[in-house]
Amino acid sequence: MPKSLWFLIIGMLVNVTGASFLWPLNTIYINEHLGKSLSVAGVVLMLNSAASVVGNLLGGTLFDKIGGYKSILSGIIITLIALVGLVFFHGWPTYVVLLVVVGFGSGIVFPSMYAMAGSVWPQGGRKAFNAMYVAQNAGVAIGAAVGGIVASYSFTYIFLANTILYVIFLLIAIFSYRHISVTVGQTNVLNEAGSIGHKTKLTALLILCTGYVLCWVAYVQWQTTIATHTRELNIPLSSYSLLWTINGILIVVGQPLIVPIIQKVAKTLKVQVLIGTVIFVASFVIVVNATTFPQFLTAMVVLTIGEMFVWPAIPAVASHLAPSGKEGFYQGVVNSMATAGKMIGPLFGGVIFDAFNMSTLCYLLIGLLLFSMCTTWIYDYKLKEKRQRSLTISK
Repeated sequence: MPKSLWFLIIGMLVNVTGASFLWPLNTIYINEHLGKSLSVAGVVLMLNSAASVVGNLLGGTLFDKIGGYKSILSGIIITLIALVGLVFFHGWPTYVVLLVVVGFGSGIVFPSMYAMAGSVWPQGGRKAFNAMYVAQNAGVAIGAAVGGIVASYSFTYIFLANTILYVIFLLIAIFSYRHISVTVGQTNVLNEAGSIGHKTKLTALLILCTGYVLCWVAYVQWQTTIATHTRELNIPLSSYSLLWTINGILIVVGQPLIVPIIQKVAKTLKVQVLIGTVIFVASFVIVVNATTFPQFLTAMVVLTIGEMFVWPAIPAVASHLAPSGKEGFYQGVVNSMATAGKMIGPLFGGVIFDAFNMSTLCYLLIGLLLFSMCTTWIYDYKLKEKRQRSLTISK
């Protein structure tokens, strides 16, 4: 891998480690420390995610217009200002306002990081995105592990630790990203001729990302409703945080083992996403009747295997689809769709959980995941048609 990609990987690790001190515990903090219902917590997280969607689209556009270094630096500074505020002001409703600013700022950062990773090593294909994905989840493992312990003492320390790590991320960006040069000129997902237009490719990406949103709606329940459900079952906060630690460790340790398996059973990125979604379904089947920590642990392991198939594949598809000069925008679309799922998920899950129960919510989520498989199956049909038409005309 290029040296510049390693700097991006380290930055991603530090960034996500800091964020992971807080995000798995957001719902619990709003519910238990601020005294708000799950539905209210869902609205707060929805606002945070809505701001992140705007940040994602802006960050991708900024990457294409002013470059990765300036766009990443802008997002970091905005986020850091809000994090400093959270250290001193984390009551209601100040917490909500600052959390929204954090969502916007961090939203600018992520598409630029992924677009830069794909651009500095275009010949690496999905490998660059796998590396960023592993770094991201290593950060989740470290942050969640330490965050659960720190939160048992004081949530103020959580906000402080997040701020310190973001300062480190800022320094990494200033000294390492300024001179990273990127190359453009990706091929699309089918390696077809350049005659297939931007509109057709973007439509294909949006269809694929419709299912991506639904996968995130399901996945985010582990950070919201399932987190609260485990507390109702008297599973300690430290044990819940341990689930995310195991999630991150499995991804970091298991990635070298599962990549050859993915390459063998999934010849295309499309098949890779479909297999991963089936595994997601299996994890929620386990959650339906889970009442003990070992059962939730089993479901988390299955979920982790599923995400190792799905999450790196979507930005890789976007990178292949993106026309030259649109790499940042396409990654912005992917990240905004993921964030949209994180935005809808807490409110959807909170309302269903409050009105019914966890079993009902899980059955609905399984239905959404099955529908997402349909959108994945059909997203590239128009691309195939245009490719075939282009080949026919050329003959």
